[in-house]
Amino acid sequence: MAKSDKKKSLYKKLRNHYRLSIFNEQTYEEVLGMRLSRLKVFTVVGITSMLLIVLVTLLIAFTGLREYIPGYPSGEERRMIVRNAQLVDSLMIEIDRRDRFFNNIKSIVNGEIPEGASPDDVIKDKKEIKPKQKIHFNKSTEDSLFRLQVEEQDRFNLSDGNSSGSRFTLEQTSFFPPLKGVIVNRFGGSRGHYGVDIVAGPEARVSSVLDGTVFFAGWTVETGYVIGIQHANNLVSFYKHNSVLLKKVGDRVKAGEAIANVGNSGEYTTGPHLHFELWYNGVPLNPEEYINFN
Repeated sequence: MAKSDKKKSLYKKLRNHYRLSIFNEQTYEEVLGMRLSRLKVFTVVGITSMLLIVLVTLLIAFTGLREYIPGYPSGEERRMIVRNAQLVDSLMIEIDRRDRFFNNIKSIVNGEIPEGASPDDVIKDKKEIKPKQKIHFNKSTEDSLFRLQVEEQDRFNLSDGNSSGSRFTLEQTSFFPPLKGVIVNRFGGSRGHYGVDIVAGPEARVSSVLDGTVFFAGWTVETGYVIGIQHANNLVSFYKHNSVLLKKVGDRVKAGEAIANVGNSGEYTTGPHLHFELWYNGVPLNPEEYINFN
């Protein structure tokens, strides 16, 4: 009974009405008068507080005031976060391309079928390959006479007999210039620059120096769009920093045939140019000794 009486008395106190009056100090005239109760006061104060909280939240969420909150990133920081996310995504794509490239090279070395190879390029039934047959040649009188004639002619050969066959082959090889332009960075194997940098007009045509087969055509982070061609006599040429590649892996190209356009791709480039490399038996050569770029 005592508890219920206390509850009733508390409820009555909340419901009791009071009058708030404001008087003029000089005339004692009532200027403003309000009839209030404790319950009304609590209700009005609660609703007003909630409205203020909602208004402040909206101002912070949809205006620039949120940047003044400690710990909230600024506009520049948010742009850097988005840019870093894009760079990480691009890096993951390049890493995936590099892994697929090395896996294809590994498959070719192991005699397996590389990923994405055309079924027409693969021998489906290895039983169709016939074993090599030994061929025996019998010497004849005409062969001996011809051999003596050739040896007699070699005595009057004016070529340098001490020069190696590889050097003679390179000197006698007619290279087509990959690009006509100005060389701005020359060959320097000691400083890790295994080719020459040639500057020409924008989107100028890049040509193959010899007949050969494209064994690489793709993108690398450092050198951008790159195309590599395998030529005869263990010669390999590379064309880097292109804007677009005109050939794909497996294509046969002729000397002077267009294979790419000059560009500015890759992290190691300082402007539109062609980085050209010439390799022989795994050793880099100075292209200026064999090709006229002017």
